[in-house]
Amino acid sequence: MDTQGDVREFLASRRARITPEQAGLPNFGGIRRVAGLRRAEVAMLAGVSPDYYTRLERGNLSGVSDSVLDALCRALRLDDAERSHLYDLARAANTTARTRARRQARQQIRPGMRSLLDAMTEAPAFVRNGRLDILAANPLGQALYSPAFDQPARPVNLARFCFLDPAAQDFYPSWSDAAETTVALLRTEAGRDPYNKALSELIGELATRSDDFRTRWAAHNVRLHHTGVKHFQHPVVGRLDLAFEAMPLPADPGLTLTAYSAEAGTPAHDTLRLLASWAATGTPAPAAQ
Repeated sequence: MDTQGDVREFLASRRARITPEQAGLPNFGGIRRVAGLRRAEVAMLAGVSPDYYTRLERGNLSGVSDSVLDALCRALRLDDAERSHLYDLARAANTTARTRARRQARQQIRPGMRSLLDAMTEAPAFVRNGRLDILAANPLGQALYSPAFDQPARPVNLARFCFLDPAAQDFYPSWSDAAETTVALLRTEAGRDPYNKALSELIGELATRSDDFRTRWAAHNVRLHHTGVKHFQHPVVGRLDLAFEAMPLPADPGLTLTAYSAEAGTPAHDTLRLLASWAATGTPAPAAQ
């Protein structure tokens, strides 16, 4: 990854979205040559000199203090995900060459985690890494993501499925939202682990093969993705609107357990039962009356 370029473009893009009025600055009219705030205005809001902020926005975060990063977060009105991303970029900028060259440990699923997945018989669940490879899934999780598992490549990669597999357009009723989330998760991971070769190769492949991905990647949006609702149009059982919880695994750094559920008595709960029947037998049970 081009960490210096990422810093430059991230800070510039966050600055461009804030108007003087939003920042509480006077606007004396006239045509502004830049979208959003000027560099000098961000510097004033952050309490640093214009020259120092210019250095930061050119991508040089070497030696930057936490107090300055905090001030930038306030000045640029960064949310929690953006704040974490800026700190990740600063950490990468201050990483030694020796640490950057450290070999990536191979990510594996522990037997205890496989047992836990198998015990979750009523909830689709899977474990993924930061580049959105599904490393393990329970039968209901495989059934839910069956269009992705239909492809022979392993491990299944949700980003590659979203942007390169035509089936994703039907599987995600709100494909644009799914695409935005996918890119934001990859951008967040690239900030955390900018020297991950496999991640860089995936991003390069997607940027080369997908105009949609390339456009969204250039926006530098990031996201924390811990809980919410996802929408699916399953090719066998139909529409599924499922709540999800995404939980980082402390014993397995870099891995996340995602599980889906539906409230009893809702159409989604009935459809989830159909999915479980199909996963077990290949034939969905009759719909509840």
